[in-house]
Amino acid sequence: MFYWFPYDNAMAKTRAVRGATINLESSRFTLPAREADGDWLDARETLDETPSALRTTVTVEHPRTIITRNASPDIPFDRSINPYRGCEHGCIYCFARPSHAYLDLSPGLDFESKLFAKPDAPALLRAELGKKGYEAAPIAFGTNTDPYQPIEEQWRITRGCIEVLAACDHPLTITTKSDRVTRDIDLLAPMAAKGLVLVILSITSLQSKVAMTVEPRAPTPQRRLAAVRKLADAGIPTYVSISPVIPAITDIEIEQLLAAAADAGARSAFFLPVRLPWEVAPLFRAWLDTHFPDRASKVMATINSLRGGRDNDPEFFSRMRGSGPWADLLRTRFRIACRKHGLNRQRIELRTDLFRAPQGAQGDLFD
Repeated sequence: MFYWFPYDNAMAKTRAVRGATINLESSRFTLPAREADGDWLDARETLDETPSALRTTVTVEHPRTIITRNASPDIPFDRSINPYRGCEHGCIYCFARPSHAYLDLSPGLDFESKLFAKPDAPALLRAELGKKGYEAAPIAFGTNTDPYQPIEEQWRITRGCIEVLAACDHPLTITTKSDRVTRDIDLLAPMAAKGLVLVILSITSLQSKVAMTVEPRAPTPQRRLAAVRKLADAGIPTYVSISPVIPAITDIEIEQLLAAAADAGARSAFFLPVRLPWEVAPLFRAWLDTHFPDRASKVMATINSLRGGRDNDPEFFSRMRGSGPWADLLRTRFRIACRKHGLNRQRIELRTDLFRAPQGAQGDLFD
């Protein structure tokens, strides 16, 4: 059963613009057409809306399991947890947008306004960790949608999961664009002292205007850098991701971003060229035409050169790196800047040997 809750937040009231400029429909799964909903912004309207024009709602979802497994050879983890579906940050490039099509919803505006929360996640996690034969390995948070997006303030599902992992001494990684992660330093710092946690802050631009256009409802770059400093000062290993790098929009900031990351206390950094899988490509093109019409053709031409002449390269390994002269140039600039600022000098390996499974129906660790 699903329950709908209207959700309003201070950021939505002051920064009403959404990321996608259209509510693109998807026909990949031959699902029935959605009925028009008068509460939602028409695809033909502009995004100069009032905060009430497009409400954010949250649906309660009750999955049977919470740990997602993968066998991809080009990502550094084999399991992840996503406490939420959809993401109000509204990042136009988000590769998770197409997942909303599975729900018969649009990867466009629906993805960033029709959200799903999984309040059973902590209990499900505890049950899965207690299964016979479970072997610990870092669980990644923030691999699909942001675990610290605005609704986490109310729902606190991410925190609940971290509480379970902390009690079991289970390792985890967190990737987020939100300074809300610092709320959980009380849990993360003791885990870091045991070698159990790594936090990655995603910062793609230092220019407020660019950041608000690319990631309209994410915290400002300055707040994210301040979060890096707070985490580092608490002894929590912190990386900065400048992914994705968007040609002719954010690529000019690579050196400045890495310098700022190092100054804030980040230990390492990484980047990926922008990816445009499935419905992300037409959404991104429409966004370019709206916000960067002067360079839209240049941006797409460069992306195509990075992706073998296509909007997206889905092949393992190359999909994360890009190919060709532009990709080589980005990697060279990145390596030189990291070396200059002392980043990526040491690889952090999280411990798995401390893990203790919860015992019994309720778990002895939680008595």
